Amino acid sequence: MFKKIFFLAGLAISMNLAQAQDQKINVVVIGAHPDDCDLDAGGTAIKFAQMGHRVLFISATNGDAGHFNKGGVVLAKIRKAEAEEAGKRFGVTYKVLDNHDGLLMPDLNLRLQLIRLIREWKADVVIGPRPYDYHPDHRNTAIAIQDAAFLVIVPNIAPEIPALEKNPVFLYTEDRFKKPNAFSPDIVVDISDVFDQKIYAVSAHESQFFEWLPWLDGQLANVPKTESDRLKWLAESRKGGISPGTKAGLSKWYGSKADQVKYAEAFEICEYGSIPNDEEIKRIFPMLGK
Repeated sequence: MFKKIFFLAGLAISMNLAQAQDQKINVVVIGAHPDDCDLDAGGTAIKFAQMGHRVLFISATNGDAGHFNKGGVVLAKIRKAEAEEAGKRFGVTYKVLDNHDGLLMPDLNLRLQLIRLIREWKADVVIGPRPYDYHPDHRNTAIAIQDAAFLVIVPNIAPEIPALEKNPVFLYTEDRFKKPNAFSPDIVVDISDVFDQKIYAVSAHESQFFEWLPWLDGQLANVPKTESDRLKWLAESRKGGISPGTKAGLSKWYGSKADQVKYAEAFEICEYGSIPNDEEIKRIFPMLGK
């Protein structure tokens, strides 16, 4: 059932691509590890892709430490292949940088890597984590994005790639951390109708969601064996809930439809990039309210 649904979704994407060649929105989503972008903004990415827009997922590390009995080059190859498959299922381009998992620093090398990729994609929107997190890779990815935010429009930085003419809108993805500042949703996207496709795409990261993370939680023996059961199991674990702040954001952007929303992804505007007003937000997030 899942595969048939997503094949038809792929046809819809192709049709929409042909209709939207002259007004594409270029979106870059950045995470620390292969699968971070998928979880944080995967449903929104699907919606952008379905509407004919261009989405790039970037993993700042190669994920070579995230397992209990695999590692190094072998694991990095597995995770890159999983990311590429996930990208196909999401309808996005997936780029995995060759930086070591667990050792990432917000240094000049990483900053320049991100500046170049954001410029090459001609990004209108850049999405990434906030710098408050339990994992140093997540925090350091966030810092590197912040450090790149202004410099993407400075011609003398990384001059081999033309600077962007306008600073993109930079956005943070939602997290649960309260200190020093809690997440504040400015943009909320209803992903209820693409939640199953998001789960199917996320499931391409088999080494993570059916091996590493269950092992960490002491649940490895409980991982289902069949694909259909695994998808149901993964969906159940990723349902989460809609916070009061996110609910308020849904009411703003969807009005009376907000009460029907089961799953959503929320984003906070980063002050280091362009600051959009509501009309600009509607333009760069054309799925809002629909």
